[in-house]
Amino acid sequence: MTGGSGGRPDRESDPYASTALPVPGPCASTQRALAECHRRAARGPLQPEVLCRHLNRALAECVVIACCPDETEAVRTLCGSAGTALKRTQCQRARIDLSLCLEAHQDP
Repeated sequence: MTGGSGGRPDRESDPYASTALPVPGPCASTQRALAECHRRAARGPLQPEVLCRHLNRALAECVVIACCPDETEAVRTLCGSAGTALKRTQCQRARIDLSLCLEAHQDP
């Protein structure tokens, strides 16, 4: 791992490019933007994790919403603000439901 910019690892071969699966549907354009951001970051002084974090977060949110729209909305609704003990319990249950939904979409 050598690099010409102050000891940074050489990022000629982008690990994200070789392992990324194409994302269909409404998230595809965000994934393309993230891949392009990583390519540009390879030529600049900032790490992709810093330069592209807004797109990384946007892609993650898009995929979660696409996979589990009802569960995502429940978390957003029930966990958006402090509330009663009942609301906190409902929020916790909504988070568990979202976790289970996402787990069901993972490859074995």
